[in-house]
Amino acid sequence: MRNEFAEAARHEVANSQLRANIRNATHTIRAKREEAVAEVPDWEQLREAGRRIKERTMRNLDRHLEQLERSVTAAGGVVHWATEAADANRIVGDLIVGAGAREAVKVKSLATDEIGLNRALAARGIEARETDLAELIVQLGEDRPSHILVPAIHRNRGEIRELFRRTLPGNEQLTDDPAELAEAARRFLREKFLSAKVGVSGANFAVAETGTICILESEGNGRMCTTLPEVLITVMGIEKVLPRFADLEVMLQLLPRSSTAERMNPYTSLWTGVTPEDGPREFHLVLLDGGRTKVLGDADGRAALHCIRCSACLNVCPVYERTGGHAYESTYPGPIGAILTPQLTGFTQGNSLPWASSLCGACYEVCPVKIDIPSILIHLRSRINREVDGYGGGGERLAMGLLARAFARPGRYERAQRFGRWLSRPLTREGWISRRLPGALGRWTDVRDLPAPSAETFREWWAQRR
Repeated sequence: MRNEFAEAARHEVANSQLRANIRNATHTIRAKREEAVAEVPDWEQLREAGRRIKERTMRNLDRHLEQLERSVTAAGGVVHWATEAADANRIVGDLIVGAGAREAVKVKSLATDEIGLNRALAARGIEARETDLAELIVQLGEDRPSHILVPAIHRNRGEIRELFRRTLPGNEQLTDDPAELAEAARRFLREKFLSAKVGVSGANFAVAETGTICILESEGNGRMCTTLPEVLITVMGIEKVLPRFADLEVMLQLLPRSSTAERMNPYTSLWTGVTPEDGPREFHLVLLDGGRTKVLGDADGRAALHCIRCSACLNVCPVYERTGGHAYESTYPGPIGAILTPQLTGFTQGNSLPWASSLCGACYEVCPVKIDIPSILIHLRSRINREVDGYGGGGERLAMGLLARAFARPGRYERAQRFGRWLSRPLTREGWISRRLPGALGRWTDVRDLPAPSAETFREWWAQRR
């Protein structure tokens, strides 16, 4: 298996400015989150409640989705089912063209990033304008998002100033003052909001009981996109559904504190279908599978679908801090991306990601719905070995059986240590095992630095000195 992540990471690690930007941002967010969580005396009970809600929902996902469709339809909306990304892109494009529009304003949405909606619409001559400030920065720079919550986290304000000077007319004298940068973006977007006939959003949650869609954002731009246009299209992964409106009580406490370290999200928008003479005249909900039902079929890996996209796991991950989001080659970077991307793609992309460290455990400790990411990493390694790389055959079983016999008795174990020390001598260079081991052994050292065995074991050292 080619280790795409390791190759990409080596390139990103060499970018000292990128590392500094991400380190400063993630440490700030992490510290604020710790303070916000510490204020809640029943935080662990809330986490457990969130886990149970998501677990029960996934167990009966088909039933909840059917109820969601009925509720949205009864409220005047239209539900579309998309098996793959191409289906969702075609549906959205057809709806925009059908509305007589050639452009749309967009709320920040990971689901639309996942399916490459902007590129698909551009191929049909439709402009999709990002309105979230960070997403706008990424779009204007023809860049890629690097963080779930803050897509432009890899850029500092000096870089943003230069970008705005180049791409936004009338801002040639712009400084790097955050207020000035925000105002420049606001002036540019205001015209888009007032002229757009179509708005496109994602969804943080959808309530099956009522057909209500919920999005959380910090700038108010999302509310502009969902209220001003005549037609509103929401693209939502099927795992975002919640059974009851009361379930929002738990999620709306967990998500703000875990993502933006706020007690309450600044802009929480909820809408149900269409209302005469108020808001959009048409509402369309596109339910995206995109590999999710396959993930659901894996009892040990399906908890990846519990994710509520808070990004807390990214902010505590030392691997993400050093490599940045671009090394993951995915819409979903960091620990959650390491378990979500390979499963969503059916192991056609991101197969090297589950070999990220599973020893730290910090991602599990901060996850608001208690996704055991380290355990799923190990589970996915086993699946990739069997289903993709063809490991687990007779030769591997024989080798593991011999190791089990050697490690079962102290005497055998000590003889195996001496044999391994002797065998490694011709492969050792400056205290490390060579990365160019022959045959199947090379698969181990391709992705790990392996120190050479010491000259004597602890047992030998102890026997000489006691």
